[in-house]
Amino acid sequence: MKTRLLAPLFLALSLALSLATPAFAVQPDEILPDPKLEQRARHISSSLRCLVCQNQSIDDSDAPLAKDLRVLVRERLKAGDTDRQVKDYLVARYGNFILLKPPFEWDTLLLWLSPFAILALGAAAALASRRKARPGDEQPAAPLSDEESARLQSLLGDGNA
Repeated sequence: MKTRLLAPLFLALSLALSLATPAFAVQPDEILPDPKLEQRARHISSSLRCLVCQNQSIDDSDAPLAKDLRVLVRERLKAGDTDRQVKDYLVARYGNFILLKPPFEWDTLLLWLSPFAILALGAAAALASRRKARPGDEQPAAPLSDEESARLQSLLGDGNA
């Protein structure tokens, strides 16, 4: 009985996942007639960051600036630029930030090393807290003075009530 219910569910889930393909923002009017040139443009634009969205490539972004950059990439390719020349032109104009995978250089050193630094700080904090919380390392509480004992007894009452 359970397998009869699972089969249609599995089929529906498979169908839904097969329809979930990435949506590209490239408009039909942007596509180049030369398939090889268009493939190069897609390759380049998939490695460039949208300066508005910041976590999407310009190939995936619907932002007007991303469209302008896609058109610019295609214009440069039609003018005869190599892929490297197109990227160099955009880096010269917008800096290494436009690259989704910026190069490992002095100006991007903090960007590349900060995840490792945060991981090291987290590990150091975990070790420090572990050392503090060792069983048996606790200091015994100081005994109450006679005044404190009397005050406690008066607050608690005689306990027979």
